[in-house]
Amino acid sequence: MSNRDAQERIREICLSLPETTEKPFGGHTAPSFRVRDKLFVMTSEDSLSMTFKAGPGVQEALVAEAPERFFVPKYVGSKGWVGAHLNVDHDWDEMTELIEDSYRLVAPKRLVKLLEDQ
Repeated sequence: MSNRDAQERIREICLSLPETTEKPFGGHTAPSFRVRDKLFVMTSEDSLSMTFKAGPGVQEALVAEAPERFFVPKYVGSKGWVGAHLNVDHDWDEMTELIEDSYRLVAPKRLVKLLEDQ
């Protein structure tokens, strides 16, 4: 899968979540996804990676288990965010779960309930 295809897949997953909007982060042009203006997924300008929010311990587990796929991103890694390389093969069921978990961490409870009820 090309990096652009991966980015399109990420877009599809994110925009399927309740009240998600696509809006670049800061001065960047790469797609980023928010719910109620809170970021939950960012893609890199070069389309080679994405970052997402994760719960306690998830970053360490993913990076230890699959360092060829996951990494600790600059700037937001210290806050538990996880980086995923997009130029490698991924299990997209797993990636969907990780994106949905990131969404759950920032979305209002009412929207999380809508997701659970889908």
